[in-house]
Amino acid sequence: MENSPQYVIEMLHITKEFPGIKANDDITLQLRKGEIHALLGENGAGKSTLMSVLFGLYQPEEGEIRKNGQTVKINDPNDATALGIGMVHQHFQLVDVFTVLDNIILGAETTKMGFLQKKEARKKVQELSERYGLAVDLDAKVEDITVGMQQRVEILKMLYRDNEILIFDEPTAVLTPQEIDELLLIMKNLTREGKSILFISHKLNEIMSVADRVTVLRKGKYIGTVNTKDTNKQELSNMMVGRPVQLQVNKDEAHPGDVVLSVKGFTVPSHLHKKDAVHNVSFDVRAGEIVCIAGIDGNGQTEFIHGLTGLDKSSGGSITVCGHDISHYWGEYISHIPEDRHKHGLVLDFTLEQNLVLQRYKEPRFEKAGFIKRDAVRSYAQQLIEKFDVRSGQGPITVVRSMSGGNQQKAIIARELDRDKPLIVAVQPTRGLDVGAIEYIHSQLVAERDRGKAVLLVSLELDEVMSLSDRILVMYEGEIVGQLDPKKTSVSELGLYMSGAKRDNKGGDEA
Repeated sequence: MENSPQYVIEMLHITKEFPGIKANDDITLQLRKGEIHALLGENGAGKSTLMSVLFGLYQPEEGEIRKNGQTVKINDPNDATALGIGMVHQHFQLVDVFTVLDNIILGAETTKMGFLQKKEARKKVQELSERYGLAVDLDAKVEDITVGMQQRVEILKMLYRDNEILIFDEPTAVLTPQEIDELLLIMKNLTREGKSILFISHKLNEIMSVADRVTVLRKGKYIGTVNTKDTNKQELSNMMVGRPVQLQVNKDEAHPGDVVLSVKGFTVPSHLHKKDAVHNVSFDVRAGEIVCIAGIDGNGQTEFIHGLTGLDKSSGGSITVCGHDISHYWGEYISHIPEDRHKHGLVLDFTLEQNLVLQRYKEPRFEKAGFIKRDAVRSYAQQLIEKFDVRSGQGPITVVRSMSGGNQQKAIIARELDRDKPLIVAVQPTRGLDVGAIEYIHSQLVAERDRGKAVLLVSLELDEVMSLSDRILVMYEGEIVGQLDPKKTSVSELGLYMSGAKRDNKGGDEA
């Protein structure tokens, strides 16, 4: 590889090791000025690690980094910022109680004689937000704005520091379809202005639509770099997983049986304003079917699930599972794959094996006379790890915080599906997962349906809604505004219901 100034950043032969795992094994990545370069790979392939090396969060054991042909040493993120490298992390790094403006200038404040020059800062941020089409309310507190807005704040934070090389780590994992389109447009605008972008993703549609080139990693190794115009989704998914992947869900006709979940007039008050977050919702889910609640983020889905699983109090209506009122104790009847895996799914500083028996450690197979049978827990954890292909550095004793997001998600799914309850509530079950893992989880949910489980799915991914569900309920502003058959509807019709432009008043009652 000749030393060529056409590359603004080169990472040459990078190797990074952690206990029990080579996260990056001799990886070379070259970024041209003004291009969007995608970094593609499965969960735990080493993408975030490689970018963390570039951003100075980790030091590599081997390899060198060059900027414009010159070798550089990046000891910490301050060095990276000085070199014009900025990063938007997968889990945002914002201070909830600060305003948007304060978050943007935090750590890079302009001062005069020791006083903060907020007026100048505000002017600069406003100019940036207009120039790049990043509209935000500078005086809102971060805790009160949507995830899509928080992302814009992160991007403005990079631009405010005059960064030239922008790293986006899984930037679309938490966005609605509309916000994703806006973000991809913003990324194109940024490269038109001469910025260079490294874009970590495993969403093939997005990579095909914005990236110029793609570098593929698999299990910590470099597989190859291709031009997007010369490739297709199937070829990329083969490179990434190492085998052909079903991009469509395979499932037979559903044969719904008895009603498992019955929701009647269910209402949940809002934390933010006087209106109810969920208003008078009624529907049934039967054994042997997958019913999906679709909608744009923030239309009451989260509050509904929190009400259903006891994380929030309801103010009216009833919910029964298999005829039992579950208002006091839902855990006996429901497996719950929660929306926020860090807040409600895992205890991050516990080990993987401890997380896998969180709700079950009191069962006789795991406990005797008040003591936990460690061997029983370990062998059970080992079984689930193998069955669900949960990858981590040290197997059952890995601290969950150190695992990749996708593998944390697989651990929750393994635990919940193995609990064998009549109702499975799966909220965004494949958020942040790669095609191989998505294929596996979809097949597991279909298998549970075919074993006679009732599955209630909540998803923002329209592809997932259309291909996985047997029936779609659309939620808009806390109400069910439509019931659709995925075989007889289109994505654009679904979009009309989701945006509130169309509704039928049957709701979910006539199921």
